[in-house]
Amino acid sequence: MADVVVPGSKSETNRLLVLAAAADGRTVLHRPLVADDTEACARALAALGYDIDITSSERWTVTGRPEGPAATEASVNTRDGATGARFLPGLTAAGHGVYHFDASEQMRRRPITPLLDALRTIGADIEGGTLPYTLRANGLAGGRLVVDAGVSSQYLTALLLAGPLTRTGLTLHVTQLVSAPYIDITLKLMRLFGARVERAGDVFRIEPGGYTSPGEVTVEPDASTASYFLAAAAISPGRSVTVPGLGSDSAQGDLGFARVLADMGAAVDIQARSVTVTGPDRLRGVTADLHHLSDTMPTLAAIAPLATGPVRITNVANTRVKECDRLEACAAGLRALGVPVATGEDWIEIQPAQPTAARIETQRDHRIAMAFSVLDLRVPGAVELDDPGCVIKTCPGFHGLLADLVARWEKEPVS
Repeated sequence: MADVVVPGSKSETNRLLVLAAAADGRTVLHRPLVADDTEACARALAALGYDIDITSSERWTVTGRPEGPAATEASVNTRDGATGARFLPGLTAAGHGVYHFDASEQMRRRPITPLLDALRTIGADIEGGTLPYTLRANGLAGGRLVVDAGVSSQYLTALLLAGPLTRTGLTLHVTQLVSAPYIDITLKLMRLFGARVERAGDVFRIEPGGYTSPGEVTVEPDASTASYFLAAAAISPGRSVTVPGLGSDSAQGDLGFARVLADMGAAVDIQARSVTVTGPDRLRGVTADLHHLSDTMPTLAAIAPLATGPVRITNVANTRVKECDRLEACAAGLRALGVPVATGEDWIEIQPAQPTAARIETQRDHRIAMAFSVLDLRVPGAVELDDPGCVIKTCPGFHGLLADLVARWEKEPVS
């Protein structure tokens, strides 16, 4: 059995950065994710005038400013990061000043207009409907909003995070929601910072009053990143992987990927603070609805050819508006490897096959690169990535971690 120490959660790290910036007091984040997305969010906060120290890889510190950004005018670039691009406008709009937001070409193509429209409704003055745009901040009034989070749960998270910073509070009625477990993460962390937020079905009520720092917070391992190492075990008969620090106590929905592997025949043991997967002789085919854990869709799609029957992944239309059209990127990569694939608007079905050598176009998407790297474990040398370095977005050390896992397995007898 091999333990894999997975880097910190991107979802937690970026939410915590925003909360710490808004809170009264100084916050220390232990084991934050140190990667391009989180560094982009941290540096954006620094550009806004927040006192933030990310020089240590083990602990980041943020001194909050409940009154809003210290800079009265700033240019903010969130690079490829969708969480930073979507979470920071609400924080900024609650302050006072003029702020120019931009991001990479990849992020400019991703949707943000519904969020900007929602912020306008509660008092933000925003010139432009897509990145780049200019925000003239003079506080947020609050009120009632109808929110469609069917494309991205990050719209809802952004508004929830802004709620305590409004003058009168915020009531949100949600009509559609994808990746719902990410909202559980948001609510858990908001309450950790003293927010008063209630949920009644599809209605969220957030009281005004701001945030108070809890002092110190330890970031959980990233469940989405863990999926690649759990999948590596699942396709390796008799081999096991344990991810410490991530288990049933976690609010991260992508831990549910381990249960999908169990449905396919892997032995799965989920404890309060760990998850272990052991590979069977061969995985079974499965139909899996990944609507609420869609970041794991590429992981499952990449290992699907090794199953004994078809693997059908459903309800993942939102994966078409991620860093790339992930559904089509997975289909194209599998077809290049000689795997029969069919797709629809919100589904992909992969047939059992022996992959042949091919070059995979990652489209600068970290999840495509990491998913197909796992498949290469069973067909060594068959998978060549056009851009292996794109993993820096969420797991800069990914290729080293995977190589180290294989090296340790080679020294151990198969169970």
